[in-house]
Amino acid sequence: MIDKQFASAAEAVADIPDGASLAVGGFGLSGNPMNLIEALHAQGTGELSVVSNNCGVDDWGLGILLASRRIRKMTSSYVGENKEFERQFLEGDLELELTPQGTLAEKLRAGGSGIAAFFTQTGVGTQVAEGGLPRRYNADGSIAVASPVKDVRSFDFHGEQRDFVLEEAITTDFALVHALKGDRHGNLIFNKAARNFNPLAAMAGRVCIAQVEELVEPGELDPDGIHLPGVYVHRVVEVGSDIEKRIERRTVRPSTGSGTQEPTRSGTQEPTGSGTQEPTGSGTQEGKR
Repeated sequence: MIDKQFASAAEAVADIPDGASLAVGGFGLSGNPMNLIEALHAQGTGELSVVSNNCGVDDWGLGILLASRRIRKMTSSYVGENKEFERQFLEGDLELELTPQGTLAEKLRAGGSGIAAFFTQTGVGTQVAEGGLPRRYNADGSIAVASPVKDVRSFDFHGEQRDFVLEEAITTDFALVHALKGDRHGNLIFNKAARNFNPLAAMAGRVCIAQVEELVEPGELDPDGIHLPGVYVHRVVEVGSDIEKRIERRTVRPSTGSGTQEPTRSGTQEPTGSGTQEPTGSGTQEGKR
């Protein structure tokens, strides 16, 4: 189908069944496909196996599906900032496949590229390769399911023998992603930090559903500026630019007399989609995506 536009998020996700596997874009709260997540939540789909860098927070992102017990398994690289996630995992209600972040990205990219598996040095000499990481607990705290031992092989790399662990690619039934702009053929452009796991998640899904802030006619996007070609995208929904976008955690002080702001803690903020911030009168910052 050349014209991939759907009228609403609800229509676009209507055929996602119970038990489906999903690759979902986003990094922290940046680039989350919230309209699609909320539509999936509203239709009551459950027993989902979700691949995403993280699982949102307690009341936003994938956290809204988790809170309603719609997620059976998460494959993620970071699972902080979500107390409900911690509770469900430690009490045995949720399965977790914890994966190094770069490995997770490559597993998604490989799946979308038709590569069944690849060797990487990441995880060699740890439980990632040697197995034994808890994936699911029993109610009494004992381990019900642990990660398996992975194949490790030695290769001549840069003139020396090094060990590499075999990682299998990830493909999913569906992918849910957020983009700044797209056309009816499914070509997408992502905005700054929102160009994180969204393109990779899109590639891994057999059916990719993209919500875009602005939908344009085919030919209006500069071909050289397209981040993800429409061959990977099957459905497009326009959601507008006034959708709610949250900051996961503010870590700045009120502005000083010089008009600058001094960072606290690590001096970083969760990335937002556009990467810009506008100071308000109270001295706080509101993120724009």
